[in-house]
Amino acid sequence: MLIDSHCHLDRLDLAAHGGSLDAALDAARAAGVGHFLCIGVSADNAATVKGLAERYDDVDCSVGVHPLDLEPGAEPALDWLLGELAHPKVVAIGETGLDYHYEPESAALQQASFRLHLEAARITGKPVIVHTREARADTLALLREAALPQAGVLHCFTEDWEMAKAALDIGFYISLSGIVTFRNAEALREVARQVPVDRLLVETDSPYLAPVPHRGKPNLPQYVREVAEYLAVLRGVSYETLAEQTSNNFKRLFPLAGVA
Repeated sequence: MLIDSHCHLDRLDLAAHGGSLDAALDAARAAGVGHFLCIGVSADNAATVKGLAERYDDVDCSVGVHPLDLEPGAEPALDWLLGELAHPKVVAIGETGLDYHYEPESAALQQASFRLHLEAARITGKPVIVHTREARADTLALLREAALPQAGVLHCFTEDWEMAKAALDIGFYISLSGIVTFRNAEALREVARQVPVDRLLVETDSPYLAPVPHRGKPNLPQYVREVAEYLAVLRGVSYETLAEQTSNNFKRLFPLAGVA
């Protein structure tokens, strides 16, 4: 069994499946995907991702506010986040983090929100899903400051081995997406070869970042198999071994997930 550890089921382009989410998930299941983690990105979509998790036995969700979904004066409140996290199918916090690529001018707002999510993680014990882009020093500084007793994950990792190792050293997992298959991603492939076997996850981040040979097209959860197959070759193991390893890692990181 394979697990898509990060997908946005409420944002999928379903044209290839006749507009049917059921059909898209069935296609992923037919490809060997046995579980999906549907990711929250804003207060507006929290009810949606919870509804999807309630609808499907093999879907769990997270709730949080993405750093690019923040608006000054409308920052998430800790009480709101803790209330959302009490739902039994909300197994993680996020995605949260820092993105200075698109909105460096909102760094202070992003940092305040990230700290709030990390405080919710400390209170609830649920793992945090971290988005980071062009903010490696501040991301690592805030994670070290939080000193969470439980692990979390840097999702859709695109940084170098130095950052990966720093995150691993404070207990975090590394999740890789279809970006690892891109022609210009050799530095990321080097990271993929070195991540310890017990800290690696795979994801689609669908509908974004479809792997080769689907690059440039809408991404779908079924394509996580192609990410995993690529990583298996890269790491010199069988697909079945990599699928088992990453699924076991997912279950360890997200112990509340209803993985069969």
